[in-house]
Amino acid sequence: MTSFAPAVRNRRRTALALVLCGGLTAALAACGTEEDPDKGTNGVARLSAAEIDEKARAAADAASAVRLSGTLVSKGGTYRLDMKLTAQGGMGSVSSKEQSFALLRIDDELYLKAPAEFWTHEDSARQGEAGDVAAADKLGGKYVKVPQGDPSYKRLRGFTDKDVLLDGLLALHGTVNKGDRDTVGGHRTIQVLGGKGEGGAFDVSLEDEPYPLRVARGGGAGTVTLADWGQTFPLEAPDEDDTVDYGGQLPKSAG
Repeated sequence: MTSFAPAVRNRRRTALALVLCGGLTAALAACGTEEDPDKGTNGVARLSAAEIDEKARAAADAASAVRLSGTLVSKGGTYRLDMKLTAQGGMGSVSSKEQSFALLRIDDELYLKAPAEFWTHEDSARQGEAGDVAAADKLGGKYVKVPQGDPSYKRLRGFTDKDVLLDGLLALHGTVNKGDRDTVGGHRTIQVLGGKGEGGAFDVSLEDEPYPLRVARGGGAGTVTLADWGQTFPLEAPDEDDTVDYGGQLPKSAG
């Protein structure tokens, strides 16, 4: 009976070796099949936060066009924007709690279109002054050319200026850090943070060009989505019969 002991021990050793080898093989196979999170991406996520920030800004600057939609909060109030922008101008809508209007800019020519109520001075409307009410009726629903010397020109133009808006939106405060990966509009992204996010944040596309796709401004100052990068669109002056030249300083309601 003792003559079988070595054979039993050998079989046990062989079985143990097979188990160990099988486990090792499975582990190695698992490691080999683990998906690379950067597979199929533009590789930007492998860079440092500062490098991602730089590439995203460069891509945004070089893009011929972009669509910007979301909310901006400033000392002047909260604005809801839906603008299409190019280096030559922009078009779209701006609304707040009190006002809603459309803007169109071609180079330095800026037009504003709003309902009649927008053009009526609050005091005049309350008092029913015929002159202001009549003027508002003529301006309502028309494209009104904003004089470049008007106090409201610079502020209104800012809503249509690609460089001005993007510089403000992409400004991060504090040390730049990498955040989480996410998906925005069906595109994989990596987040760049100002500090831990209190200084603002934006998501950078990991597919094709590293465009910024979503911005969360620091201090709860609004969230904006950036889309349609490089998709150009025509900018055409409105028809003459749809345009009014105000001729002087716009009412304070437009400022």
